Amino acid sequence: MHHDSSPRIALIHALSHSMAPINAQLQRDWPEAVCANLLDDRLSADLAQYGQGLDAAMHQRFHTLANYALGQGAQAILFTCSAFGPCIEAVAQQHPQLPVLKPNEAMVADATRLLASQAGGKLGLLATFKPTLESMPPEFPADMPLHLHWVEGALDALNAGDADRHDALIAQAAQQAAAAGCTAIALAQFSMARAQDLAAQQSQLPVLTTPASAVAALKARLNAGVQSC
Repeated sequence: MHHDSSPRIALIHALSHSMAPINAQLQRDWPEAVCANLLDDRLSADLAQYGQGLDAAMHQRFHTLANYALGQGAQAILFTCSAFGPCIEAVAQQHPQLPVLKPNEAMVADATRLLASQAGGKLGLLATFKPTLESMPPEFPADMPLHLHWVEGALDALNAGDADRHDALIAQAAQQAAAAGCTAIALAQFSMARAQDLAAQQSQLPVLTTPASAVAALKARLNAGVQSC
């Protein structure tokens, strides 16, 4: 089924917006990887519409998606939808031999390391989707100083096709976070990664993104697996 040396990664999405940023990042940082994109664009809508939370049926959908990815020969799975943490953890437990990553996991680890190396550090967590500022902070260590910033209007601009305005608003927010004493910036959404360079320029701070951290972590875990065989 899969005989060459290129690693096969399954990318599982709940939002079509997440696809381009992670594929662009993989192309840039790990061009050898062969990627399969699986999109269930009803996941988020059903979660919001039915209010059942992450029930048994939702868990089953994640297991089905993961099993489909494995049937395609995937050697690692990256989920790009952050609202489904417990479902993703259940998949990871079911497949202990397989790198299974939640979207924010690697960036949280990178941010934790970075802040540990900065005296009196504070992380500016920027999001374009407001609910993320409630769902994401608990993923960080409890004692990590976070400065939360909703970048109002940026997602609307992106949805309207004005990517430049989206990026400019994020860079402006990064600058404000720097002025507020932040020592590093984290962009909470996959779709925000495109603004990384501009945000770094304008804030003069290190800027972490979920796709860049996730790709680096997948690469490290797969390479470690190859060495341990």
